[in-house]
This record gives sequence, structure tokens and C-alpha cells, in this order.
Amino acid sequence: QFQLVESGGGLVQAGGSLRLSCAASGSIFSISAMGWYRQAPGKQRELVAAIYTGVNTKYADSVKGRFTISGDNARNTVYLLMKSLKPEDTAVYYCNAVGGSSPFEYLEVWGQGTLVTVSS
Repeated sequence: QFQLVESGGGLVQAGGSLRLSCAASGSIFSISAMGWYRQAPGKQRELVAAIYTGVNTKYADSVKGRFTISGDNARNTVYLLMKSLKPEDTAVYYCNAVGGSSPFEYLEVWGQGTLVTVSS
């Protein structure tokens, strides 16, 4: 099993920037994808951005051009650089990873979440 630890959330004014980090640790054979989801009060959890095998990326339409996801394969870490933040970006952001501790293991793991609050 492996775990995810997130950091970097906080309070920022609209138009500002934040960078979230998520590091995977524990017994890791491989990680095929890492991503960020968010959940605002009263709303469903939604995909924000994902990176696959450290190269291919996917973004929600609402964050395209403002958020950038990147990965450090050697450190099993993923980053989310968020620019031009808007009040509607306020949510708990969760890191997600798909991988396993052996060649035959396929797990989806979630971090504990980090709160991002954007004030107007």
C-alpha cells in the first residue's frame, strides 16, 4: 500500500496563485496516473487535472489556461500550480493516484484533502 500527503492549500485573494503538492510514499511499484480533484460545499467531487505516466495531461474546462499540473516521477510527486484564482475555485482539493505495490496490483488512493479558499 502507499499513501498520499498533500500540502500547499490556504487562503488567497482572487487573482492570486497557489501551488499544491502531493507526494506518494510507502510501498510503490508503479504509479500510472496522479491527479487533483476538488469538492466545494454542496457539490460533487470533480476532476480538476490529471497527469498520466508523467506526461499526458487532462484538465477541467473551468481551469484550462489557469492551472498547470506537473509531475516528478523520481519523487512520485505531483504539483498543481493554480493561477488567476477565482472565488469559485474555493474547495477542498484531493490528490488521487492510481498504482500499486506490485506488478499485479491496481489501486486508487486518495489523499486527506487540502482546503483552498479564494476571497473576493
